[in-house]
Amino acid sequence: MKLYFSTKSIPQLQHLPLTKRLEAVQVAQKKLVGPEKLLLNILKLLVVIPVFVLILQTATNWVAIIWALLVTLLYPLFIKPFHYGLVAKYIPSHKFQGE
Repeated sequence: MKLYFSTKSIPQLQHLPLTKRLEAVQVAQKKLVGPEKLLLNILKLLVVIPVFVLILQTATNWVAIIWALLVTLLYPLFIKPFHYGLVAKYIPSHKFQGE
């Protein structure tokens, strides 16, 4: 699986405007099979759970809130490339040509 950090870097969508790229990703996301959805949700949990643990630690350690904010900022940087990589194979190259 190749990781894409932007919808613009997905080969089938490079020539499309942003709204069409997002639409194509949304359509392809509906085609994900169970194990792919499970993998994506587990990856999301691996990022979200530490945030809540760090928030709970703020009662005794105020520095933990800074770490929670940093981990929260990493969420899109960590999850989106995997998401785009999973849905890229479900984006047909011929459907969006010429739009």
